[in-house]
Amino acid sequence: MKKIILLLFSIFTIFAGSYGFAQQNFADDERINISVYERISPAIVAIEAQVSDGVSAGTGCVISSDGLILTGSHVVDDATQIEVTTYNGQTYKAKFIAQMSAKNKDLALLKITPDAPLKTVSFADSEEVKVGQKVLTIGNPFGFSNTLTQGIISRIDYVKNRFQTDAAINPGCSGGPLLNSTGEVIGISQSIYNPDHNISNIGIGFAIPSNEAVKFIATVDKSKLTPKKIKK
Repeated sequence: MKKIILLLFSIFTIFAGSYGFAQQNFADDERINISVYERISPAIVAIEAQVSDGVSAGTGCVISSDGLILTGSHVVDDATQIEVTTYNGQTYKAKFIAQMSAKNKDLALLKITPDAPLKTVSFADSEEVKVGQKVLTIGNPFGFSNTLTQGIISRIDYVKNRFQTDAAINPGCSGGPLLNSTGEVIGISQSIYNPDHNISNIGIGFAIPSNEAVKFIATVDKSKLTPKKIKK
């Protein structure tokens, strides 16, 4: 009888330990998500561009504290006016600085003059990204600002040089960051595969590798980075 009791106790201990380990891992994962969101969301902005057929909405990453912003070029293509709203709800008129016109290099830079220094993102080496790696995104899907979603790198398209992910990317997220677990930008959200014309997100999104963004930023003429003073 003693042996049976000891055996049952051992089994219970193993299962309890496994459950506790799983719970601890889940809590650690939550803490990573919370930490990344709290640190990075102040460096993410919402973008609205007036275009010929209405309003184009997207997301941007602040890359310098004085208001230089990286986004997707298709968000601001042929815009007559661009407005940027920071995480604290302040809205600024933005100046278009440059765009990357090469195929599948959907990137653009904007400039605002903020009232105070802004938080900024940092970039990781996208050559080190692996399929299966956890990723987080922050964006403004359908106007719901500063929305966090998560997923993994589902595939690396070496021909088109972009990452595929199952993290939820929807209209309004273009230009936002694809982040690793330390909060570094590994990609810039570009598009989703949507055979039903945006009726649903089926878990196939695409992002431009961060190294492409870093190379693009380095080519920009720094003399263009001083916009006119915003009229209050």
